[in-house]
Amino acid sequence: MSKLKLLMATLVLAALAVPASAAELYGTLKKIKDSGTIAMGHREASVPFAYIGPEGKPIGYTVDLCYKVIDKIKKDLNMPDLKVKLVPVTSQTRIPLLANGTIDIECGSTTNNLTRSKQIDYLAVTFITGTKLAVKKGSGIKEIEDMDGKAIALSLGTTNEKAIKRIAKAKGIKLKYHMVKDHPQGWLALDTDRVDAYATDDVLLYGLISKSKDASKFVVTGRFLSYDPYGIMVRRDDSAMRLLGNTVLADLMRSGEMQKIYDKWFNPGPTGINMPISSTLKTAYEIQALPY
Repeated sequence: MSKLKLLMATLVLAALAVPASAAELYGTLKKIKDSGTIAMGHREASVPFAYIGPEGKPIGYTVDLCYKVIDKIKKDLNMPDLKVKLVPVTSQTRIPLLANGTIDIECGSTTNNLTRSKQIDYLAVTFITGTKLAVKKGSGIKEIEDMDGKAIALSLGTTNEKAIKRIAKAKGIKLKYHMVKDHPQGWLALDTDRVDAYATDDVLLYGLISKSKDASKFVVTGRFLSYDPYGIMVRRDDSAMRLLGNTVLADLMRSGEMQKIYDKWFNPGPTGINMPISSTLKTAYEIQALPY
């Protein structure tokens, strides 16, 4: 065999020896492989999805799901010692930090909508909720129409902010807006009577009530003012990372483990939230359990 043929044969064998997953690495997975670290963005007070637990580390329903995705990354990239860098994010910083590469995955209570998808991407829907009002019992507030002339706290950069302002404008409801950076600030404003209501996703309101000093003082009221399907955020135009994440979630939904993770946090969860899974979310699990 000539030297040229021997060299070509060697190169072919070397190429065949490289796993397809390694040969195809790009985007977030390549970044993780090269750095030996995955940066997980997480909320600090989105109970029970992502919040700081008794040991000072993020825990919750979405955090559990993110760690399942990270376990899959460890396996596929053959990186059992992959380091997980925990990065706190807020409703204002979560998208910019994902878009600029500071974090590789965002684990919180983020609504999947088309506007945000211009900047980032989402994995499968993992929860379905909507905007409601939290008020103090005896306030007389049943629906948003009862808020005319009253003060309401809203978290900056959320779908809840947009929903409340859109409805108020359409119905001619005059509201005094008290803008906050996160849920604890909004809840503090309600608890100290600086506002008459705090508006966010109903499940988050139940979580805030469960962790308040006197849960008997508050009530979640009114109809849904928005439809908010939650999803784990990943970087835009990164089909490999999205496929890996959706494969994990589909497997969990198909096997029934997704239901067990839900029950761990909601039925009832460690924070006292007792929310049996809705028929809508159960159907979402069934639809998104994609086959191979």
